[in-house]
Amino acid sequence: MRVAVLGLGIIGSAWAANLLADGHQLRTWNRTPKPSVPGGAPDPAAAVAAAEVVIVVVADPSAVAAVLDAALPALAAGAVVVQCSTISPEWTRRFAERVHAAGGCYLDAPFTGSKLAAEARQTVFYVGGEVADLDRVRPVLSGLSRAILPIGAVGSASALKLAMNVNIALVCEALSESLVMARAAGISDDTYFAALTLNASRSGVSDLKEPKLRAGDFAPQFSLKHMDKDLRLALDGAGSLPLPQLRQLKALYARGMKAGWGDEDISVLMRLLDVQAAG
Repeated sequence: MRVAVLGLGIIGSAWAANLLADGHQLRTWNRTPKPSVPGGAPDPAAAVAAAEVVIVVVADPSAVAAVLDAALPALAAGAVVVQCSTISPEWTRRFAERVHAAGGCYLDAPFTGSKLAAEARQTVFYVGGEVADLDRVRPVLSGLSRAILPIGAVGSASALKLAMNVNIALVCEALSESLVMARAAGISDDTYFAALTLNASRSGVSDLKEPKLRAGDFAPQFSLKHMDKDLRLALDGAGSLPLPQLRQLKALYARGMKAGWGDEDISVLMRLLDVQAAG
C-alpha cells in the first residue's frame, strides 16, 4: 500500500524500516529531517499527497495538531489517518472531526510496546473507529504488530492507552522502590531478580527494566518526558476520580523532569531513590 509515516522518533523510525521491508510504498516526514530513513518528504503535505494510509506518531496533542494543519489540505479523499500518538480521548475526537471534514477516514490507534517491540514487530495496537476502516489498513498494521485490539468508538482506544500507561508507570516505580529496599538489606541484584522471577508480581515491565536497573542504564525505551505527558493527560481526564497513587507518582515525574532527565528512560526515576537511600 501507499503509506506515509509522519514522525520518525524511536517508534516511527522502526515502523518505517519494517514497512519498507514489507514492500509498501513509503513516504516519511519528521520535523527534524532524518536522511537515514528512506522516503523522506520535505513537508507533511508532500508525504501524504498520494497515501492511502497516513500514520501519525508524534509527541503530544499540539504536535498532532501541527501535523494535521500541514497535511490535511493534501490528504487524498478516503485516505485513512491512523493516529498513533498517545493523546486524550477529547483530543482524538477533535482530530477525527478535522480529518472527516477533509474527506478522510480516522482511526484512534495508540499502541503499546517500546523500541525493542517496534523493531521486532511486537507492537500491540488499540484501535477505536469504524471496523471497515480498520480492515482497510490491517495489511499495514499487521506487519508492525503481534496483536490489533478493536476497542470501540473513536476515543475509547486513547482512554485505554492512558490507563495502560498509568499501570506501567506505577509498576515501574514499585519495582524500583522494592529493589532499593532489597539492596539496602544487603541482597544482591542476582538474588533479588531470581526471587522476582518466581514471584507472582513478576511482569513484562520487570523483565524489560531488569537490565536497565541492574546496570543503571537509562537509555530510553520509553522516555520520561513522554510518560510525564501521558500521566498529565490521564489526570486531566480523570475528573473527580481520586487516583491517589497516580497523583503522587506525577509529582515524582515532575521532579525527574526538573532534574533534566526527560530524554532518559522512565526507569531513571531510580536516581531519586538512590539519592534518598544514600542520604
